[in-house]
Amino acid sequence: MKPNCSAKILIVEDNSETLTLLKKLLSINSYNTFEAQSMSKALELLKNETPDVIISGWSLPAIDGPEFCRAVKSNEKFKTTYLIILTSKATLNDRISGLDFGADDFIVKPVENQELLARIRTGIRIHDLQNELKKIEHEKALIEMACTIGHQINNPLSSLMYALKSVKFECLKGGQNEDFDLMEKSVSRIKNLAAELIHLKDPKIIDYVPGTSMLKLKGSAG
Repeated sequence: MKPNCSAKILIVEDNSETLTLLKKLLSINSYNTFEAQSMSKALELLKNETPDVIISGWSLPAIDGPEFCRAVKSNEKFKTTYLIILTSKATLNDRISGLDFGADDFIVKPVENQELLARIRTGIRIHDLQNELKKIEHEKALIEMACTIGHQINNPLSSLMYALKSVKFECLKGGQNEDFDLMEKSVSRIKNLAAELIHLKDPKIIDYVPGTSMLKLKGSAG
């Protein structure tokens, strides 16, 4: 799998020199970066940003490493974000604690550039694979739901169509043919919709009204 060099990377580092070096390294390698000089500032940025990878120091002002890891990974939005911790002092217990709270990787300072880039590429691959799995699971759930609804509509609809034909035959003399034509067309549209739901293969979501989406179906137009 080709590394995704358009990935967004958040750098959390309070040392200006280290921050500058990291930004330069990642920029040279075509990564999109943004930064924060404290974990509390990083959490503020994450309200509006969704990075693929976070590179963070372990001991920064205000919020410690485990608390930061927990805050990030407890948010569903960042479940697949790959979190790399840079540390020079963390003990084995610190590292175990960080992994327990959601850190994905640790790199010991001073950072070797090629090692960091290799870890980032690994993180991006894992992030992309996890997102692909989520997409597959989401599509599978949509297909199962659509098929279930389609079958649930189709069964009573068949009975309705049979009853409608019987009633139409009895009532044709009353001059209500146009009403029955309209009902038959409506029932036919519902039947086509049920068939689409039952045989849905490649679900796509479209905007219905601002703030609301819907499953794209041929029968949903008009």
